[in-house]
Amino acid sequence: MALAVALSLAACVAPEPPASGLPTSGVYRVGKPYQVAGVWYYPSEDFKYDETGIGSVYGADAPGKPTANGEIYDPNEMTAAHPTLPLPSLARVTNLDTGRSVVVRVNERGPATNNRIIMLSRRAAGLLGFEPAGTAKLRVQILAEESRQIAAAARAGTPPPVLAETDGTAPKAAPRSKIEVASLPGAGPLAPLPPGPKGEGQVGAAEIPPPTTVAGTVVERRFLPAPASVDLPVRGSSRIYVQVGSYGNAQNLARARAQVSALGQPAQVSGAMLGKQSMQRLRIGPLDSVERADAVLAQVLQAGLTDAKIIVD
Repeated sequence: MALAVALSLAACVAPEPPASGLPTSGVYRVGKPYQVAGVWYYPSEDFKYDETGIGSVYGADAPGKPTANGEIYDPNEMTAAHPTLPLPSLARVTNLDTGRSVVVRVNERGPATNNRIIMLSRRAAGLLGFEPAGTAKLRVQILAEESRQIAAAARAGTPPPVLAETDGTAPKAAPRSKIEVASLPGAGPLAPLPPGPKGEGQVGAAEIPPPTTVAGTVVERRFLPAPASVDLPVRGSSRIYVQVGSYGNAQNLARARAQVSALGQPAQVSGAMLGKQSMQRLRIGPLDSVERADAVLAQVLQAGLTDAKIIVD
C-alpha cells in the first residue's frame, strides 16, 4: 500500500525556545546502545518493529521535562517512551484485551525498567482505557512510512506533512473499526469509551489489520497524532509469558532450558520463523498476572538470561 501526503503545511517561523534552551520541536535521534539493570538495549531504525508486552504510564512528575530528543513532555499529547525505536517515530499501540488502538509519537527513551515494552502519556493511556490500572497488555507496531517522513522532516528542520496512508487514490476508512475522539488538551476530562469488539470470528493479536489513516496536526514543527482511538477486532483472551529467548542452535536452547529448570520454572518450547530462519522459542507461562510475570522475569534476568522479556500471545 503506497503512502500519500494528504496535506502539506507551509513553512513557519520557529518558536522561541523554552527556558531550558531546548527547541520544543526536538531533533531526530536514534542513540547508542545503553544498559538498564544489566540488560543492553540497541536503538535502531527498525521499521519492521512489531512486539507485544506490558505497557505503563508516565509518572506524575514528568510534565515539563525535556525528552531524549529535546521535546518537552506534555501529558495531554499523544506521546510515548520506547527503549529502541527512532526519536521521533509514530507507532500504533493496541490494547490486546479490548482491541482499542491509538497512534502515538515516540519521542523519549524508556521505560526505566526491563519489564515494560512502552510508557505512554496520560492522554494515550486514558484513551486505551488502562490509566487507572497503570498497566495493560499491548501490541506496539511502528508505522514505517509515516515514521520515515517525520524523521526526514526532523533531520531537515522543516515542518512535517500531515499524513494519510492510502492506496494511491483517496484516503480510505479503517476496516471494521469504530473511531472515538477525545476532547483536545485543556478541553475537559476524557469521555468514557465502549469496550472493543469481542466474540467469534474476531482475529487474533497477530492478525490485527494495519491502520489506513493517521490523523493529526502539526504543532511547533512536530506532527502530533490526534487524541483518537480505533476499536480493532482482537481475541480478548491474550495470555502473558516470559520469553527467555529465541534460539537457532540446539545447544544454546538446551543450555537455556537447563538454566530455567534450575530456577524451578517449567518452560515450553515452540517453533517460530524469524525472517527465513526457523527458531525455537523458550517460554515460561502462561502466567496469571502482570505481577507474577514481573517476578519471573526478574528471576530469569538475575540468572544471566538477559534476552528474556515479557510478551503477550
